[in-house]
Amino acid sequence: MNKIHPLACVSPDAVLGDGIEVGPFAFIDENVVIGDGCRILNGATIYNHSKIGRDCTVFPGAVIGAIPQDLKFEGEESWVEIGDRVNIRECATINRGTKASGKGVTRVGSDTLIMSYAHIAHDCQIGNHCIIVSYVGLAGETDVDDWAILGGKSGSHQFTKVGKHAFTAAFTRITKDVPPYVLSGRDPVSFEGVNRVGLLRRGFSEEQVNRIKDIYDAIYFQGMNVSQALAHIEANFPQSEERDTILEFIRSSKRGIIPKPRR
Repeated sequence: MNKIHPLACVSPDAVLGDGIEVGPFAFIDENVVIGDGCRILNGATIYNHSKIGRDCTVFPGAVIGAIPQDLKFEGEESWVEIGDRVNIRECATINRGTKASGKGVTRVGSDTLIMSYAHIAHDCQIGNHCIIVSYVGLAGETDVDDWAILGGKSGSHQFTKVGKHAFTAAFTRITKDVPPYVLSGRDPVSFEGVNRVGLLRRGFSEEQVNRIKDIYDAIYFQGMNVSQALAHIEANFPQSEERDTILEFIRSSKRGIIPKPRR
């Protein structure tokens, strides 16, 4: 049974699951799909062409599904898709995709936390178990892989990528791709080591973490360019999920990866 406040505005064309709570002055447009157990709190806004999974909470002032802030947008049908158990905190904004990107959808994976006043622009792809801290601003077509954490007031250049289990410090300007498993920060952004604490908390062994560190030592500190380092790693490090994830990420990078520390 749903609990919809009489002062909420819910389109009769919205598709609501079971056990949904909608607070006063919340707005739910047509062509919206909301899964079971969600809570849309007072003053939250969900525009059309939005899909939200199960057991999500949208806090006051958050806006999901507004049209892209992109001059190439021509009013085409595009979407926001949000996974299960996502918390979208106060005044966060998630915009729809665009056809110009070739995606047409902005995605947020399951078990992700979007903190207050964060902005996720058109066609961003956010993975599972991510944390987007308050005041983060993600430009269009930014990709953030599973388990990444973006520190408060960080901002991304369009088309940048953040790898899985990576961590960016507060105020980081993400102008290059941040590889998997690393810490990044400073201005301009640079490699600051392996995310050892985060990896150990998530069940990685000391052996795995040390192997990741050795791989990044080869990339950043052994005097090779990136192509040479990748060939060296493939030839001299045993196959593992971590090795292959790093190699694939860097080889597919279009903007280039963050540089070594400037000291």
